[in-house]
Amino acid sequence: MARVLVTEKLADRGLSLLSDAGHEVDVQLELSPEALLQVLPGAHALIVRSATQVTAEALEAGTDLAVVGRAGIGLDNVDVDAATRRGVMVVNAPQSNILSAAEHAMALLLAQARNIPQAHAALMAGKWERSKWEGVELHGKTLGVVGLGRIGALVAQRALAFGMRLCAYDPYVSADRARHMGVELLTLDELVAESDFITIHLPKTPETAGLFGRDLLSKAKQGVRIVNAARGGIVDEEALAEAIRDGRVEGAAFDVFATEPCTDSPLFGLPSVVATPHLGASTAEAQDKAGVTIAEQVILALDGDFVPFAVNVAATEVSEAVRPFLPLAEQLGRCFACLNDGLPDRLEVEYQGGLAGATTAILTLAVLKGVFAAGTEEPVSYVNAPQLAEERGLEIREVSTTTTRDYVNLITLRSTDHSLAGTLSGPRSEPRIVLVDDHAVEVPPSEHMLVVRNDDRPGMIGVVGVVLGEAGVSISSMAVGPSQATNTALMVLSTDRSVPDDAFGRLQAADGILDIHRITSV
Repeated sequence: MARVLVTEKLADRGLSLLSDAGHEVDVQLELSPEALLQVLPGAHALIVRSATQVTAEALEAGTDLAVVGRAGIGLDNVDVDAATRRGVMVVNAPQSNILSAAEHAMALLLAQARNIPQAHAALMAGKWERSKWEGVELHGKTLGVVGLGRIGALVAQRALAFGMRLCAYDPYVSADRARHMGVELLTLDELVAESDFITIHLPKTPETAGLFGRDLLSKAKQGVRIVNAARGGIVDEEALAEAIRDGRVEGAAFDVFATEPCTDSPLFGLPSVVATPHLGASTAEAQDKAGVTIAEQVILALDGDFVPFAVNVAATEVSEAVRPFLPLAEQLGRCFACLNDGLPDRLEVEYQGGLAGATTAILTLAVLKGVFAAGTEEPVSYVNAPQLAEERGLEIREVSTTTTRDYVNLITLRSTDHSLAGTLSGPRSEPRIVLVDDHAVEVPPSEHMLVVRNDDRPGMIGVVGVVLGEAGVSISSMAVGPSQATNTALMVLSTDRSVPDDAFGRLQAADGILDIHRITSV
């Protein structure tokens, strides 16, 4: 029998599953951080929702912890890295609310199209206003789905039943999968220009924050209606309010906001805006599923069985030869997705040197984890990464060779268009990117990087430096690699922050610059 500490409200069915499995269920709600440290010793499992902060200090206090369960999707309140270092498994319930979230997006879409909340409020106030709240049909309209992950796919499926034409933007979905779903893949600019309705289903990342700003909204089809039930901050609320007042955007329906709780958005007060207080997962069914799912995962973990929704791998399960390369493999995956501007159709992962003699399957999972980390609305784990690859049409090939010319160990990622290689260097085993698109470079990976391919002629470094300097972007490190086959060179720069859009556009248009990519590894 194990002691399971539950610090937030959990569905009764979940609590019953734990006790029926023979475990002691210790429910202690609304604990302060200090009180949590006092009750953690002796607990073998900890179950939380979003309020309890499972910090490194808390994990250290839980000397007997084998598993931490988050009854929901997000893991912002759990220090997963610290848990992994201590050999504590972290599990979540990633599919518990996807149906509820998809249905809420459809409810917002319909409510906005037919002005249901506004008409209801008027009628309750004693006003019969049939002509004022005339709406539009969904049938025959184009719905642009931004983010075709699990929730986006469910929304697309339901919209298809309304007779809508579907298009989508998602660089992490293959064209074959999209066609299978009856969806046409477009660029983001094309999607906003063609869509009558837009529904957003993206994760919140440095790349997606403020994505729907003044520039993108200015390209939108006249009269478009925008639904956001994904994450707050992806849409610039002030810019959207301006677009609605100007008539470019007909209306909007929002469940999420840049700052929450939110009672004062620029969108509030606009008659064509429908808003709800982050109710996407607020159904009895979703709460019940989360409680049951997390209880099942914790029971499996305590029994030592396979746990399908584990988000980390206990450090003890990884060999000493491979463990130091896990962060590098994940960084390379993230960088490669940025370099490729999304998902390639095929990915080859090659291990050279001493690594080739070790079990590298976990490293390939780490690569996939990095590839998908910025492109899906759900947390990506070692367990679900292969499933995501299969769902999105990514073919993976693993190659190993014990010989390597220049490095003791080397991890190389290749697609049809790009290649990227990295290693650990020096006595402190520091990560280094040593090859980009067959150009030899050596630069430490960082949160913000820029890859520039240019004509190999004098002055090109200066062109990049001037534009970045004028944008207030500092260069932390830089490597230059000439091509052996063509008269081109490659610059790889680490910067103190992401290069702003206007500076990036200036570099794209500069004479002599052939190709440029922003890489973000956060």
